[in-house]
Amino acid sequence: MPIHPEIAKILAHLPAPPEGPLNPEAMRAGEAEQVPALEERLPVHAVEDMMASTAAGNVPVRIYTPEEADSYGILVYFHGGAFFLGSLDTHDHVARSLAKESGFKVISVGYRLAPEAAFPAGLQDSYAVLRWAAAQGEKLKWDGKNLAVAGDSSGGTFAAAVTAMAKDDGFDAISHQILFYPSLDLDFDEDRYASLRENAVGYGLETAGLKPFNAFYLDSGADPADPLVSPIKRGDLSGLPKALVITAEFDPLRDEGELYAQRLHSAGVETVLSRYDGANHGFVANFSWIPEFYAALEEAGRFLRGRESK
Repeated sequence: MPIHPEIAKILAHLPAPPEGPLNPEAMRAGEAEQVPALEERLPVHAVEDMMASTAAGNVPVRIYTPEEADSYGILVYFHGGAFFLGSLDTHDHVARSLAKESGFKVISVGYRLAPEAAFPAGLQDSYAVLRWAAAQGEKLKWDGKNLAVAGDSSGGTFAAAVTAMAKDDGFDAISHQILFYPSLDLDFDEDRYASLRENAVGYGLETAGLKPFNAFYLDSGADPADPLVSPIKRGDLSGLPKALVITAEFDPLRDEGELYAQRLHSAGVETVLSRYDGANHGFVANFSWIPEFYAALEEAGRFLRGRESK
């Protein structure tokens, strides 16, 4: 099917990328201007900002409680933004929706960003908050059974890497992983995946933009050959938590996400692969106001609750 008409309208009016080097501060300021006012956001029972005191230091987190309950599953969420953009505020609507649809208490992580913080600072923050959440289980009213990770785009990179770090550390408490259109192979070899060619131009994220957008992260010491940077390069995926991998038809990163899902399945991991037709990269964060794409958040909720996917 073609790109969704509502997305097509917006793509038709996107300004040309700025010439010259990317300016993280200006781009972050532009993102911040787009954050809706608090009264326009999806209401949940409680939202709390705090500093998580972790092995990586104090990490800002935002905790969403969907409703009053005796106990909760916990979902640790990592926002996207090519490792240098995104914040607790820009992805607040995603976290709220995940809490509503799953019934889980959601902990959104304000990890350190490139280029100010070199690799592996952001990844260390993300993993450390996961371990902090488990250690704070009694205070968070964790049910002791359901501890999930989720991320979109580069946040999906972190979610996949965190599950591998946990396995290698012998920390086996993660019950679910959700990867929304994840970036899993940061060498950006156009010959490796057909979607890098098929969806190269005209759908928002463009193949030619992948290297410059990820340069802040890679130039800070992240090696694309490292499985913690490119999770698809991990040799053994067995023993990882059950997975929901959501991809978009018109995303240059589509095929690496789908290959990763296939590799998880082949390694014996219970895996659901769900492609959203008519969607582009970033559709959960950017276009969840469209019912067909809000369905991805509903699907994530069903996956976490142990019900059938779409």
